[in-house]
Parts: sequence; C-alpha cells; structure tokens
Amino acid sequence: MQSLSNSYELLEFLKALNLIAKEPKYWWPSSDEFEIVVGSILTQNTKWTNVEKSLKNLKSLDYLSLENLANSDIVLLTNAIAPSGFKNQKSKRLKQLCLNIIDEYGTFEEFKQKVNSSWLLSQKGIGQETKDAILCYACKQEYMVVDKYTARLLGRFGYEFDSYDDIQTWLVYGINENYDKIVKLYGYEISLNEIYCRFHGKIVEFMKRNPKD
Repeated sequence: MQSLSNSYELLEFLKALNLIAKEPKYWWPSSDEFEIVVGSILTQNTKWTNVEKSLKNLKSLDYLSLENLANSDIVLLTNAIAPSGFKNQKSKRLKQLCLNIIDEYGTFEEFKQKVNSSWLLSQKGIGQETKDAILCYACKQEYMVVDKYTARLLGRFGYEFDSYDDIQTWLVYGINENYDKIVKLYGYEISLNEIYCRFHGKIVEFMKRNPKD
C-alpha cells in the first residue's frame, strides 16, 4: 500500500477506484431516514444481507414508521427481525428507542432536527458507531462513521489508533483541513455530511472487495 500523510489522501486514493459510482448519493441503500435508524441497529453483529431480510419483514407488517414500531406487537416484531440475530434483545431495544423518541421529541422530524450524541448514547444498545451512523445517514449531521473496516484499512497503511475517537479525529481533521481540495476533486460544492457519507461508503466497499492484505 502507498503511504498516507492524512485522510484526504486516503479519500483521494479510494475515489480514484470508482467504488460507489452506482450507489445512492449518500451511499446507504435506503433514503428513508427512519429505516436507516432501524437498519443501523439491526446491522450490529450481522451481515447487511440479513438486515435486508428483517427490513422486508418489517415492511410487510407496516412497522417501518416511528409510531407503528413504537406500538408494535413485541412477538411479531421479534419474529420479523430474527434474520438479523439477537432478536429478543434488538426487538426490545428498537421498541424502547421509538417510545423514548416520542416521549422526548414527539415526532421523528423533531428527532432528526434536535437529537445529539449524548442522548443517543444514553439509549440502550446504541454505541459510538451506531450513534454516528444515525446522526450521519438519518439526520444528515456532520459525523464520520468509524467501523471495523476503517480500523483495518488504516492498519494496512501503517496507522494504529487507541480508540474510536482517535480514528475519527484523524479522519475528520484531514477532511476539514483539505475541504477546498475535496471540492475540486468532486467538482461541486459538496457538503461535509455528503463527504462523510461517501468516504465511509468507499471504505466499506473497498474492504469488502479486498478483504485480505
């Protein structure tokens, strides 16, 4: 692998490979923000193909809305998300999250506008990666998602970090310091949120295609 001085050079390297040209603008396979929230929780400790099966089941039950999932039958919900694994745990956490959103924000639109990191991290079953995925992809906020692919890819370039926050700080700093270069690279006034979405997507797609050193 080539050497990297900063995360902009990583973005430049990945962009040249044309990894997500056929994917949606923000890379995540759904544009429905509530579905993104649900998917970000279901994808914990499982493959996305399993999540897609669960989402299909939830759609058939008309459970992919905040109010409907909050008022869902827990047995039906648990069975619907079984393909994603940890069905009992995830069903309880999803339902409780929806109830908490309604209690705190009233509507999903208000949630998207006003939710922050600390509130999400206070919810059972939501850690840093899931929190950032919700903020970045569902709420269109300026958060860079870090996952196991990110740490492994950076390791290939000789970078080792002690924590999630350290990786995220390194990634974000290089993007912000080189924003003008990124605009030229893309050829339009791209938002930081879109950069973070597409950057994360490129990392994931690269690692899926290149799983071994």
